[in-house]
Amino acid sequence: MRQRIAIPVAVIGILVVAVALCFVFARAVSSEAEAATGKKELLVYCGITMIKPMSEIARVIEEREDCKIIITKGGSGNLLRAIKVNKVGDLYLPGSDSYIKTCIKEGLVSETVHVGYNKAALMVQKGNPKGITNDLGNLASPDYYVVICNPNSGSIGRETRKILERAGIFDQVSRNASQLTTDSKDLVNVLRNKEADLVINWYATSTWPDNQPYVDVLSIDEQYAFKKKLVLGLLTFSKHPDIARKFMAYAASEKGKTLFEQYGLFDVK
Repeated sequence: MRQRIAIPVAVIGILVVAVALCFVFARAVSSEAEAATGKKELLVYCGITMIKPMSEIARVIEEREDCKIIITKGGSGNLLRAIKVNKVGDLYLPGSDSYIKTCIKEGLVSETVHVGYNKAALMVQKGNPKGITNDLGNLASPDYYVVICNPNSGSIGRETRKILERAGIFDQVSRNASQLTTDSKDLVNVLRNKEADLVINWYATSTWPDNQPYVDVLSIDEQYAFKKKLVLGLLTFSKHPDIARKFMAYAASEKGKTLFEQYGLFDVK
């Protein structure tokens, strides 16, 4: 029988601080490299679910603008905390536009573009060996080993909380959850490793070729799970806003849209 382990919130907080300090160090090293080479460098904060299309766009902009783009990936909430602490960087793409709204309210983002959509879904191991249905109530059942994302660390955690609150079962699911993860990548991994029966994750992750052999999707009723806008924001302390705006323009263009569609981030189910 699998042991049920919950990650203490205090431990997650320590990890967030550690990550923020790493960002400070990485940016300092980046600034020294930029001064030495004369090549402009952009720092992009990106939620894990969007890393694939954003990396492809970065390569295009690097070639066009003869610059270097550093993409820091992680849970959207953790990235936002790092932005607030460090106040360095050029662009921020979280898994939900609610984070961008917070940034605008707090004066951290000055301009935005809409680049795609996210939507949450239930996911099970490939082949659905336990025959689980798409009833959200299954997340509260002790018959299943359930893993959810921490609402304070990743965008899928925040979205999971909203979905379960709409269904009136957040407290029950929280008590039943065997483990908390920090982001969407870990939610895929627990299914890949057969360490969970049921999770809520962003639908897009199920469309990636490296994940398809390991997960199946169970759609969540639209009265509980809504399409979430993906909004790319220009940070107010950007060192190179001219290049950052070109990145934003490409991401919002038809070519950019095609890339986001390719990774399940536009016409989501």
